[in-house]
Order: sequence, then structure tokens, then C-alpha cells
Amino acid sequence: MTHPLLLEALPTVLVVDDEVRSQDALRRTLDEDFTVFTASSADEARGLLQRQPVSVILCDQRMPGMTGVNFLKEVREQWPDVVRIVISGYTDSEDIIAGINEAGIYQYILKPWSPDHLLESVRNAVDAQALQRQTSRLDLELRTNTRVLRQRTATQMAQARSSFGFDRLVRAPGSPLDQVCNMAQRAARYDIPVLVLGESGTGKELLARAIHYASPRSTGPFAVENCAAIPDTLLESELFGHKRGAFTGAYEDHRGLFQRGDGGTVFLDEIGETSPAFQVKLLRVLQEGEVRPVGGARPVPVDVRLIAATHRQLEQRVREGLFREDLYYRIAGITITVPPLRDRVADIPPIAHQLVHDVAAELGHPGAILPDEAMACLVAYPWPGNIRELRNEIARALALHDGARLDAAAFSSRVLQGRASGTADDLTAAIPQSGTLSERLNVIEAMLLRETLLRHRWNKTRAAQELGLSRVGLRAKIQRFGLESK
Repeated sequence: MTHPLLLEALPTVLVVDDEVRSQDALRRTLDEDFTVFTASSADEARGLLQRQPVSVILCDQRMPGMTGVNFLKEVREQWPDVVRIVISGYTDSEDIIAGINEAGIYQYILKPWSPDHLLESVRNAVDAQALQRQTSRLDLELRTNTRVLRQRTATQMAQARSSFGFDRLVRAPGSPLDQVCNMAQRAARYDIPVLVLGESGTGKELLARAIHYASPRSTGPFAVENCAAIPDTLLESELFGHKRGAFTGAYEDHRGLFQRGDGGTVFLDEIGETSPAFQVKLLRVLQEGEVRPVGGARPVPVDVRLIAATHRQLEQRVREGLFREDLYYRIAGITITVPPLRDRVADIPPIAHQLVHDVAAELGHPGAILPDEAMACLVAYPWPGNIRELRNEIARALALHDGARLDAAAFSSRVLQGRASGTADDLTAAIPQSGTLSERLNVIEAMLLRETLLRHRWNKTRAAQELGLSRVGLRAKIQRFGLESK
């Protein structure tokens, strides 16, 4: 449940779904980052939109009375600034195409959806709305003043380089990321395609942006597409464009990502998820330097620098016949691997401090700090979701915690226990693989004592009550295992 003090500070999301269980699931996923409203029908949603400003709408496609796309067409006409997202369990390409063309759908999310992917999509939608408003205001102000436009453009470019440069990749002195950034800075100077490898959440897109803004193409656009987020049947249209009437639902010409990125950089995230059939078409575009929109009679020349990224091991997928070898060598002019957070533990403190500062400002909690005990918990956790998971954990803790001091007790139990989840496999991994039964049980007991004490903020009375111990007995165990609070 969102903290009442945060309601005004959070962007608003309207969930439209006739199933209460779906509403609840979406609310639970979003309400730590957004103020969430729900509606069970198009009529109820219209009434809410008339009373309440909304940033993003998440709408189910199949609803009684009116489809999600038809409702969002009305929203586009009456509330054009609202970003529109459709969620559906059906992969009907005609519905998807109609939604993109007629209702101006920002994204089409298929069920079953991933909480992390959903959160990222909604966050990106809110950012896109804010940027669109800023751009509209800038266009209005500068339409009649070319000199001011040049000055503002130069200022914005300098700000972009500062915001997305290599210095923004937070790290400790001597971090393994230093070598990665040095290599990327060298690669940025030359118009060579770059392949960025690394687990999800390691910051591959941030590295790609840094390469773009350090390159001779920095004044051009930086166009992004997540290949895993779009059905394969639509990926060709989204990247290469289509002509009006090319297929059912194509009511107007659509410029693809490569055309929108002309003169700049195209970043294709999760390129390892593309099908072999699509890979053939992408290879032709990269070889010939031109795209042919779906239904178009003539190719359109494009001049882009490609940066691709994936969490897959592409060389292995090439050997397995899942990724074309010729495309692999075309996109892997220079290959850069971003190490996971668990392999650069020294980077966790500066990243965590930066995230606390940024997220606290977003949530209206400026001045929040991480004490040493809380930082020790963050450093001890392996972070399988990398920086994205660390950010989510800090945002959750800030939303649920009162006061400027973010104590260890604010974090989830899995972080306090120092393991990725509560499964039996994780517990087994935490136990020494040698030693007597008594020694191994001591490890488990010390871990449970530490987690309970942290959760109760070292209140020994409450911890003893939960564990069924006397205060004297608890104190003896604390001394035995060396768990005294620092």
C-alpha cells in the first residue's frame, strides 16, 4: 500500500480491467512506485479521467462491452497526453496493429506479464510523457527565435553529455567497470558496431548511451528498442516502418526506428531474442544501409551506428543454430561485457548511496541516508537482478520506512538474510559444505538470529519473544555468535 504522504509525489496510473484479481495483481506490482487507481469498465474509467489527472493507463484488451483498443482510441482524442498501454493474453496481430495505429498505444504487454518488465514499461512511459511535455513547451517557445534555439540546443546537448556520460556509470576506484568504460570510450570514437553483453539490470543501456554521447554522432538521435518486448510479427514494422495499407490496421505510414535514428545511434536491446527469420532481414539492412518499409516499393537509405545488447551468450546460440553467424559477426565489431554486481562488490556502496539520493528525491524524502549496518546488508546480498533489483529494493525501503535514516530493518527479509530467495537450494548454499552437524546448525542459527535482530532493529525483547527465548538466553546466543550490534 502506498504511503499516504507519497500520493502527491508519485505519478498516477489508471488500471482498467474487469477482473478484480487482475486489478489487485497490477496494484501490488505498481503501488510502491505509483499512485494507482482502478476501474472495472470503460465508463468507470471515463468518470475517473474527468476527475483525476492520470499519467499512464494500463488497459485490458478483452473487456465486456468495449475492447481496450476502442476505449483507448477515445482516450487519445479526449486526453491525448495520457500514455496508453494495453495488456492482453491474446496475440492477435490485427488487434495489436490497430492499437498501435488507431489508439496510439505506447506498448502492448502480453500476459503472463513479468513484474520487473511491467514496472520498467510504466516507468519508461512516465518518462516519455515528461519528455514530450518538455519538448512541446520548448517548440512553442522557440518557434520564432532561431538564435535562442541554437543556444538552447547547445545547452541541452551539453546537459545530455553530462547526464549520460561515462562518469554517470557510478563505481568505486579500481572497479572492474573502469576497464569496461575505457574500452567503450575508445570504441565510441569510431563508427564500428558494438555488442554489449551482460546480465539483465547491469546497465547495458546506460553504457550504450554513454558511447553515443562520446561519439561523433552525439548530435544525432539515440533510438532505442527492446526486441524482447515486441511480438516478432510486429518487430519488422517497428524497426523498418510500414506504408499505409500494407496490412490490416495499417491506416497511415509509419517511420521505423532506423529512419527515426538516421544520423545517430540505434540501440537494439535483447537482440538475442529475435527469430532467425527476422535476423535475415536485419542483416540485409546492416549490409545495404537501407530499409524497405513493409508494403513499400522503394528502399529508404539510413545512416546509423548500431549498438546491440543481450543477456544471452550469443556465441553459444550461434553454435546451437539459434542465432545467425553472419549477423553475429556483423554486430560484434567490438564486444564489451558488463560484469554483474556480485563481481564488483566494492561498487555497491557508491551505487547504493547514489540510488538513495536519487530515489529519495523522487519520492519526496530528500536527505535520506544509509547507515553502515544497512550498507553491510546490501553488500552481503548477491543481487541476482543487479542494479535494477538494488534500485527496487531501495525504493521499497524508502516507501515503507519513516525517517531520514534508512535502517537495515527497512529491507526485505531475503536481503537481511543475505541470499537471493528463501528456497531450500539457497539455504543449502549458505551452509558450509564441510564440518560437523553441530557446526552447520550453528551457521543456520546465527543467520536466523541476525535476520530477526535486524528486522526488530536490535530490540532484544521483541526478538526474544519471536524466537521463543528469554532475554538472558538471547543475550548469551548473541555473545556466542559475535552478533553484537555495532
